[in-house]
Amino acid sequence: MTFDNLRLEKGLYTSGRSFTSALESLDPSANYKGTELEGLDAYQRQLKRFDIRVSGPGSSTVEKFFATTDSAALFPEYVSRAVRQGMEEADLLPAVVAAVTQIDGMDYRSIESVPTESDKELSVVAEGASIPETVVRTQENLVRLHKRGRMLTASYEAIRFQKLDLFTITLRQIGAYIARTQFADAVRVLRDGDGNNNAAAVSSVADSTNHTVTYDDMVDFWNLFSPYELRTLIASPAVVAKLLKLSEFKDAHAGFDFQSTGKMITPIGAQLLRSGAADDNEILGLDNTCALEMVKAGDVTTEFDKLIDRQLERAAITCTAGFTKIFRDASRVLRV
Repeated sequence: MTFDNLRLEKGLYTSGRSFTSALESLDPSANYKGTELEGLDAYQRQLKRFDIRVSGPGSSTVEKFFATTDSAALFPEYVSRAVRQGMEEADLLPAVVAAVTQIDGMDYRSIESVPTESDKELSVVAEGASIPETVVRTQENLVRLHKRGRMLTASYEAIRFQKLDLFTITLRQIGAYIARTQFADAVRVLRDGDGNNNAAAVSSVADSTNHTVTYDDMVDFWNLFSPYELRTLIASPAVVAKLLKLSEFKDAHAGFDFQSTGKMITPIGAQLLRSGAADDNEILGLDNTCALEMVKAGDVTTEFDKLIDRQLERAAITCTAGFTKIFRDASRVLRV
């Protein structure tokens, strides 16, 4: 069976795996090695089969998907891919998440280790003596997952002649909304904890009355993280502006590093993220290699029945995820 005679149906969305994975099982990409179709996945080959172009100046119209029953089955996956693209473009989570865990259900209990100061230093073990233990246990409370999404409302008649590249922009914006909301969830867990009595420790700048942050404050904040590393700072636009006005940020050598590497260098070497998810009176710092775990129940989900059978109308696009802290002292808050 080749890509141009596959029978496409809604059942491919309910196979317990992604639509593309279901297609790949029927039409493996390995079979096209050395051909002009090499480099395309099974879904992209189906777009080529029906001559559907989702981007570029020659992009097709929405109605091209609904020309046949088979091609209509491709539309929900197009929506999901466009939403995922928008999520990736606006996604700050890779800068703060240490691990991503995929689960099949809605209940998940993570693990935690709360080392004492002596646990953080590996002492010499005398011959015959017992080796110090690091205790790893499951957390008391389950990870709270949140379903985030948007309702796509449009009639087929209203958008049938709409070019797909323009329609994709709308879908990417939905993905951006989801990504920003998930990042806000992550910031909330890093700051307030995940319900397991693990809120971030809070310290204040020296001049807390005038809410003035200085280079000395940042150095002291950086020093609190030992033995972890302060690798990422999250702050609101207003607080980022305060930081960027510090004379240390104007150092000529730091500017040269930015021009040569493309990375903004802070006085303490941490990556600086600007986000409205942070309060205007705080800077959230973390070691992004060990502070936060992201738990996902599947990927972007699109209500395929409504998109195929009813030709749009109303269809929910959702993504379910939650966050849990790994090491509680790997994130801290500086009040400014």
